[in-house]
Amino acid sequence: MVGPQPSHDTDVDDEFGLESEDSRYTVTTFLSALVPTALARRAIAISLETEQAVYEPDESVEFTVEFTNRLPVPVAVPTPRQRRWGWTVDGDLEASDERRFTRDRPSTFRFGGGERKRVTVTWNGRLERVEEGVHESVVPEPGEYEIRAFIATRETRHQPSDAATIRIGRDTD
Repeated sequence: MVGPQPSHDTDVDDEFGLESEDSRYTVTTFLSALVPTALARRAIAISLETEQAVYEPDESVEFTVEFTNRLPVPVAVPTPRQRRWGWTVDGDLEASDERRFTRDRPSTFRFGGGERKRVTVTWNGRLERVEEGVHESVVPEPGEYEIRAFIATRETRHQPSDAATIRIGRDTD
């Protein structure tokens, strides 16, 4: 599996292809603290687009995720762990049923007023499976699959996200 490959509008230096947490206390940090968390979550729009709708089995799938702060003021969306955002294929984080570990230390996903963050991700087109300690990379069966991108908030019901459905394999009508 190939991890996120950043393509962006801002400086990038974290493992997820997005700007890293700045430890300095800034005016932006102060202003974003004035926006309630519930409003900050709703202010972030997410869009996910794939390059095409149909892919051959075992073909890489490239998709672009864009996060946009719809407010003209800075916002901060707290996350319970170091993961600020993620993606799934049919509910499996990063197309794997293997358990993922991230630091329990909370983080914050910060946006300037009206800021857009864009990341391009390449999924290798395989599902990673772990059964009884054996790791296997499996070509998915032909059919439809949902790719979803999300901000990793604690409140999954109000978690900002977007999804696209792709088809693997050609229709055999």
